[in-house]
Amino acid sequence: MTDALERENYIPRIVVIGGGTGLSVMLRGLKHKPMDITAVVTVADDGGSSGILRSELEIIPPGDIRNVLTALADVEPLLGKLLEYRFDKGNGLAGHSLGNLMLAAMRDITGDFVTGVRELSRVLAVRGRVLPAADEAIVLRAEMMDGQVVEGESKIPKAGGVIRRVMIEPRDVKALPEAVEALKTADAILVGPGSLYTSIMPNLLVPEIAETIVKSKALKMFICNVMTQPGETDDYKVSDHLKAIRDHVGHALFDYVIVNNGVIPDPVKRKYADKGAEVVPLDLDAVTQEGYKVIADKLVLFQTYLRHDAEKLSQHIYQLVESWMFKKR
Repeated sequence: MTDALERENYIPRIVVIGGGTGLSVMLRGLKHKPMDITAVVTVADDGGSSGILRSELEIIPPGDIRNVLTALADVEPLLGKLLEYRFDKGNGLAGHSLGNLMLAAMRDITGDFVTGVRELSRVLAVRGRVLPAADEAIVLRAEMMDGQVVEGESKIPKAGGVIRRVMIEPRDVKALPEAVEALKTADAILVGPGSLYTSIMPNLLVPEIAETIVKSKALKMFICNVMTQPGETDDYKVSDHLKAIRDHVGHALFDYVIVNNGVIPDPVKRKYADKGAEVVPLDLDAVTQEGYKVIADKLVLFQTYLRHDAEKLSQHIYQLVESWMFKKR
C-alpha cells in the first residue's frame, strides 16, 4: 500500500538542455506542471554583456543562465523585469543586464559560480534547479563547408558560410557533476528549443553529458525550432536538425520529436524572410523512417516575434512524460 501511494505521489524528474530565448519561453509554461525540473544550460556564450563579464572576470557566461533563472522564478513581474533590465548608458555599465551583474556578484560573494546560481535561485524562489553544463566557460568553433574555421559562439552565425560541424575547446571539458547526476536520475530528458549549433550543440559536445544521455533509459524528446536561423540552419528541415545532432554525438538520441505544424501567416513569413529565416518544414517520412515518433501541433504564437506557445508545448511534454511513467509502473 505504501509503495502504491508513493508511486501515486511521485513527481517525475525532467532535465531540460539548451540555452537562448526559446528555452526560456518553454520553461515559463513547464514550471507550472507537476514536475521536478533541472535546466542544464550552455556555457559557450561570448557575446554582449556575457562576453565582457566572461573575459574581464573569468567567469562562466551568465546570460543564458540569467534567462532561465528569470523564466523559472516565482516572483513579481517587476522583479523579473529588474533582472532583465539592461543599462543603455554609463561608462562600463552600458550593455550590461542587472541580472548578469548580480550573478557575477554572487560568484564573488559565495566563492564560486555554481553556488552563486544556487543561492540566487533560492532568493528568486526558482521552481527547479539551474545548472551550467560545465564549471568553466568553453570556446565554440565551427568548421565551415569551405574549410574556414570560425571561433566564438557570437561570430559563427555572422560568418556567412554553411556549417559542417562545431567543436568545443577544451574538448575534454568536465561536465558539472550535478548536471551528470541529474541526467542519470532523470525520468525524461528534453533538448531544445534553441539555436542548433550555438545553444544546443555546446551542451551535447561536453563528453560526459552526451555519454550520460546515450546510456539513459529516460524518455528523450527534441523540440524543433519553428524557423530556420540565418547562418546556422538555412534550408534545414526537421530531419536535418536531427541528423546534425546524430552526426555530432554519434547516436540517435530521441524517442519523440515535437514540432509545429500550425500555419504561419504570410505577412509573418515575409517579415522573417526579410531576415533570411523561413519555416522549418516537417519532412515526416524522413523523420519517422529514422525511428522517431512525432508529435505535431499548432505550437506558435505571434506578438512581436514568433514564439512557442508555452502552455500548449508544456501540455504535450507533460502528457508524454505522464504516459511514459504510467507504462513504467
